[in-house]
Amino acid sequence: MTRSAWSWVPSLYFAEGVPYVLVMSVSVVLYKRLGVDNSSIALYTSLLYLPWVLKGGWSPLVDLVSSKRRWIVGCQALLALSLLAVAAALTSSVFFPLTVALFAAMALFSATHDIAADGFYLLGLPTDQQAALVGVRSTFYRIAVIFGQGGLVVLAGFFEPRLGIPVAWAIALVLAAAMMAALAGYHRWSLPQPSADRSQPLDDGRSLLGGIGHTFVGFFQKPRIGALLAFLLLYRLAEAQLVKLVAPFLLDGRDQGGLGLTTSQVGVAYGTVGVVALLAGGLLGGVAIATRGLRWWLWPMVFIMHAPDLIFVLLSQLQPQNFYLIAAAVAVEQFGYGFGFTAYTMFMIWVADGEHKTSCYAICTAFMALGMMLPGMWSGWLQQLLGYHGFFLWVVASTIPGFAVAALVDIPRGFGRRQERDTQT
Repeated sequence: MTRSAWSWVPSLYFAEGVPYVLVMSVSVVLYKRLGVDNSSIALYTSLLYLPWVLKGGWSPLVDLVSSKRRWIVGCQALLALSLLAVAAALTSSVFFPLTVALFAAMALFSATHDIAADGFYLLGLPTDQQAALVGVRSTFYRIAVIFGQGGLVVLAGFFEPRLGIPVAWAIALVLAAAMMAALAGYHRWSLPQPSADRSQPLDDGRSLLGGIGHTFVGFFQKPRIGALLAFLLLYRLAEAQLVKLVAPFLLDGRDQGGLGLTTSQVGVAYGTVGVVALLAGGLLGGVAIATRGLRWWLWPMVFIMHAPDLIFVLLSQLQPQNFYLIAAAVAVEQFGYGFGFTAYTMFMIWVADGEHKTSCYAICTAFMALGMMLPGMWSGWLQQLLGYHGFFLWVVASTIPGFAVAALVDIPRGFGRRQERDTQT
């Protein structure tokens, strides 16, 4: 039976977004509310990027063993079980190491799910529908971020004063587990069964592994590879540190240099209003590049992405009490980040262009994750050393490498412009 792409593409990419945002963002708020210090939060939640950095190493297994459809459903079921385990572990006296280990397992399952989902998308749709539904993928991924970073955080904040922090967060995580279990059941029914989605014979697997080696060699032989890698690793140096401390800054009391928001207020300001602004910035950035091309927009996007980091310097200095003002400030910073990140996405598409485009893009995303992981690991320690105001000043200084690497790359004229893409196709 043929199924409409609308019956599975939106839900598949919603399912891809939920575990990622829970592991990378919601865990930060959870640990902050449970009294973990900023240094430990930043270090261990940054280390959770590691499966996304290394996922290319086991991606051949998804091709060699079983079908991508089964990998998708199986990973979603494992993610549901992992979330239940995290919820149960919150009342333990050793909740921190136990939940970090469980979140690490979730990260592994989520990264594997990403491999299978992206591969299934390519197998399950003809080329014209793949292009047409790219925006749908992105939109539902962002809706998943709002569900996790907004809805679940607000829900936990609602129950915190009534049931206590561990129980409140356990309820939110059980709801997330139920959501993932429902998605697993739904996708077992809704995902199509394309004839190409099957395990490969052993000989084909050996050829595939050889092809992966050839792809890596070809990637690192690209012209000016040093400049390309510097851009991938350093363009988001400031944001990689900022993202781990935004929620703790919003939650910490004013006597600690924070803004003293409640959990629910953080869910609204950062997890909902901020994510909507991020999505709007990304959409506008895509339109801008389609109009004039990446080369024309690169420097404006570098500036628009990094300049709003000054907002957190002002917030830490003035410590305003007006919630709407704080939410608006967060929205401005997130809009700038979404707008500027479009340049990074298009840069990866440009770097990956040519032979083995899909594999080269996966390598780019691995370096993207590494560029977020390493700076994030030391960000909490720096904040505790410098205080919030000093830390945000450091973040602003950390934008300088982002400008420097933009000067190192030479984007072809017209790349990304709509007419150019039409010509290429």
